[in-house]
Amino acid sequence: MALETVGNILLKSTSMNESEISTLFQTDVVEGGKLGEHLSKKNYASPDEVLNELCKHLGVDFIKDIPVNDIPVDLIRNIPINYAKSYSILPYKETPSTIIVLTSNPLNYKILDDLRALFDKNVQALVATTSKIQDAINKVYEKSTASLQGLDEIESEEYDLDEPIIDLLEAGDDEAPVIKLVNTLLFRAVKEKASDIHIEPYEKDMVVRFRIDGVLYDIFKPPKKLQNAITSRIKVMGNLNIAEKRLPQDGRIPLKLAGKDIDIRLNSVPTAFGERLVMRLQDRSNVILELEQLGFSEEFLRKMGDLLEKTYGIILVTGPTGSGKSTTLYGSLMKMNSIDRNIITVEDPVEQRIHGIGQIQVNSKIGLTFASGLRSILRQDPDVIMIGEIRDYETAEIAINSSLTGHLVLSTIHTNDSAGAIPRLLDMGCEPFLIASSLLGVVAQRLVRVLCPHCKVPHEVTDSELVTLGVTREQAQRANVHKAVGCTQCNQKGYIGRTTVCELLILSEEVRQLILQRSDGGSIKKMAISQGMKTLREDGIRKVLMGITTIEELLANTQVDD
Repeated sequence: MALETVGNILLKSTSMNESEISTLFQTDVVEGGKLGEHLSKKNYASPDEVLNELCKHLGVDFIKDIPVNDIPVDLIRNIPINYAKSYSILPYKETPSTIIVLTSNPLNYKILDDLRALFDKNVQALVATTSKIQDAINKVYEKSTASLQGLDEIESEEYDLDEPIIDLLEAGDDEAPVIKLVNTLLFRAVKEKASDIHIEPYEKDMVVRFRIDGVLYDIFKPPKKLQNAITSRIKVMGNLNIAEKRLPQDGRIPLKLAGKDIDIRLNSVPTAFGERLVMRLQDRSNVILELEQLGFSEEFLRKMGDLLEKTYGIILVTGPTGSGKSTTLYGSLMKMNSIDRNIITVEDPVEQRIHGIGQIQVNSKIGLTFASGLRSILRQDPDVIMIGEIRDYETAEIAINSSLTGHLVLSTIHTNDSAGAIPRLLDMGCEPFLIASSLLGVVAQRLVRVLCPHCKVPHEVTDSELVTLGVTREQAQRANVHKAVGCTQCNQKGYIGRTTVCELLILSEEVRQLILQRSDGGSIKKMAISQGMKTLREDGIRKVLMGITTIEELLANTQVDD
């Protein structure tokens, strides 16, 4: 038998690739000569004989026929079926100190090491052909379905979906129930426009929650015994190390669902009762909204438009996580995006791709941070620079220097209101005179839920609510105040979507003088209000009186102005 034929048999019958086979043929065997030459001199009747002979020289055992009924289903509980199929591995037997694993590639030490860490036991390889292992995987996982009591009933009761799971991850009939469950959760999250999925383990149970329009809802409580399987499945999808359960990990899951490109950012952290997972969903097929579509007032749009026409300086957008800062920045970039402007961004991650704009993805693992990325793009002759977030003095310093050398810089910073951004920059170590000379304006914003137009009803404002709104009874009666009810259109929530409430602090000469004096945020805010700035609370009140949102949303997302 020719050497090429032996190689082809190994390539077809095992999960070994050409590189591994080539390396294997260069290995000396005990009998002398090269392994490939030794095998080519033999006359084999079947691929099984080739593998059997190969295993003898590698010092591992070979099995021709796999007794599927003898494989305990408990061994596969923590191994997702896609993982097993991808690497053609299947736990076969267990002893007090050893796990015997079926594999078609005994040279794949990384997978064997992962299983060693997962089971916390020695791993012994038992070689079989790829086709035999794949067939055994299907049968063993099918057999495990019966032991997951009640899961199919749970799925059918809790998730009445109109479209098949195959639109999500192409799950077949032979897929494990846990995989179907995870797919169903992802499908439902996208269908209900959830921004986040939380997988939370506790002592005696676990909870799956969705964040929809900024509010967390309990969705499902899987059986505690499925915890490891669900966690492992999601970690495999995100290319995380399933054997590492002691350290936080970050991953990414790209999905294609009904023509939509869904990008999921996955984070796992260890807790007292197991790994807690949070998935942030981002629909990449969404059209980037313009500033005029985000719910800003005409006065804000006019003032913001004036700032965006500047040729240099810094514009900051501030607010807590999930307050729409990135959406506002993207809307601003869209407004400035023209053929005569060179716009470059440094982001972590790049959430939306915009044609005509150079977008750089931060990668701290290779040293590409906001600061190092900024230094590089200054040599790219930019007119406008967008920084995903100012986190430290180094980034702030480069942003300020960039603005002072003729660049318009947009970025975000975490503070509670617009005036708070200035003390935050001072706290980072920035000099007051640099802040005063470079900063153009600060936008603070929150997201409030929008009343469902199908079920909202007029609301009679109470005396205490009149005080909250700062209006008289006559003014409230002339207004359009409504309250939430709930209907089938909004899934009984009373709200559909969210809109923005904001405040815009423009740096006047008086405000700059306060910065030079290192004044506190409260003094700066009072000066801005005296010069006509509308606060977050005032903008929220305006939207309550217009019937866009409710008093409850106003109270939940804004604070009383001092």
